[in-house]
Amino acid sequence: MALGPMDDAVEGFLSYARVERRLAQNTLTAYASDLSELRLYLTKQGLERPSEVQREHLAHYMGHLLDSGRSMRTVSRHRSSFRQLFRFLVREGLLEVDPSLLIQAPKFSQPLPSVLSQEQVSALLNAPDAGTVIGQRDRTLLQVLYSTGLRVTEMVSLQRKNLHLDRGLLQVTGKGDKERLVPTGPIAARALADWIQGPRWQLDPHNALPWVFPSPRGGHIGRKAFWVRIKRHALNAGLPQDRVSPHKLRHSFATHLLEHGADLRAVQAMLGHADISTTQIYTHVARERLRRVHEQSHPRGR
Repeated sequence: MALGPMDDAVEGFLSYARVERRLAQNTLTAYASDLSELRLYLTKQGLERPSEVQREHLAHYMGHLLDSGRSMRTVSRHRSSFRQLFRFLVREGLLEVDPSLLIQAPKFSQPLPSVLSQEQVSALLNAPDAGTVIGQRDRTLLQVLYSTGLRVTEMVSLQRKNLHLDRGLLQVTGKGDKERLVPTGPIAARALADWIQGPRWQLDPHNALPWVFPSPRGGHIGRKAFWVRIKRHALNAGLPQDRVSPHKLRHSFATHLLEHGADLRAVQAMLGHADISTTQIYTHVARERLRRVHEQSHPRGR
């Protein structure tokens, strides 16, 4: 089979990533965006087929991204995207040599994720108005998000059949359609039970929707809508809005667990990380927070 234009190569890769690797839609969208930008750049260089692309073309492309003001992290993501593409083409026998093989990632120091203190988390969890059904829904969402460390997409798409509250567990489908069981803890389990048995019916009067957290329009609350709502609750709680997001609660969940002696492997399993090196960043966060506490509180810490 002769290799077609770059468009065909990218489409073949995206189809493989969607169907065989079953990657999340957000990941597929990022790949499509990055590779579209690469294709436009190569076309301007007169390169129409992947077989025409050499290592120096990709190195110059990374330099082009840096010169255009892209961050090291963004350039590193673009490198990852085109490496996945060319690896796929070689594996499928459509290329003999991978031109991305020796392209080095840009060097940058990874900043530690910032987290909320336990007092800030408490203020945020109490911010939604418990006198309204939407406020009760949001309060339950925030409680479960902090107690389980779920990704926001996993949280909003949670279905009632995934709840095993008698065992204190949630069945979650994460990245790559991988399933995992996540403990809720007694407080979140009670919050979920109270929500399901109580005010939820006001958003689903006929009990027809499978979602734990329906929206007033049917379906489930969207991740973007929840992102907007959590910013509003942060404002009501007197917290800086730029420091609060659904993912910040995930960071806080992991860090607070480790600060209280949780095993790193257990945290990895709960977060759904494929590689423990991804989880290890939270050990650095916990240590840094302890160092700051000592510095601020000990009489000889300064």
